[in-house]
Amino acid sequence: MEREKYRSVLRQKRVGIAGAGGLGSNCAVSLARAGVGSLVIVDFDSVAAPNLDRQAYFLDQIGLPKVKALADNIRRIDPGIQVDARILRLAPDNIAEVFSGCDLLIEALDDAQAKAMLLESALALWPKRWLVAASGLAGIGDFNGLKMLKHGNLVICGDFRQEVSESLPPVAPRVSIVANMEADAALEILLGGA
Repeated sequence: MEREKYRSVLRQKRVGIAGAGGLGSNCAVSLARAGVGSLVIVDFDSVAAPNLDRQAYFLDQIGLPKVKALADNIRRIDPGIQVDARILRLAPDNIAEVFSGCDLLIEALDDAQAKAMLLESALALWPKRWLVAASGLAGIGDFNGLKMLKHGNLVICGDFRQEVSESLPPVAPRVSIVANMEADAALEILLGGA
């Protein structure tokens, strides 16, 4: 597909992103650069200095709500993108309203319980809508161990084994790779290639 044609298709798409940390912020930036026309980004947290090593924020954004800072960054990339930035903790009773109208949903949460809640709720709410998620991105090296698995309308990106811990922290290269795997999977789906 020609570049202008795929950008024209992407301009009409709306993507929901649950989480604006390392995965969500990097994924959102890639989707914006690719030409997705509308993003719904949800997170309740603020930009913090210790996380700048892997998140798509800047020093002058410390203390700002992540979704506000990310919306500003995305608008600097492309002022024509519609960004619905919501400072909100996701729960089973608000997921349907928050992500209604999205063509697909990207899970980019770092809390295992929140991740499970979102996946369970989204798959029950929208049995035919695509959901892109991540599992296993901690540490460094072994990029060949990263993969993308599809099961029905669920795509999961990561190594499926490296949980974040004190000895295996999230580090920019692997976090960014998995975030971009999520973005790439989303683009493939949005352009009809899934």
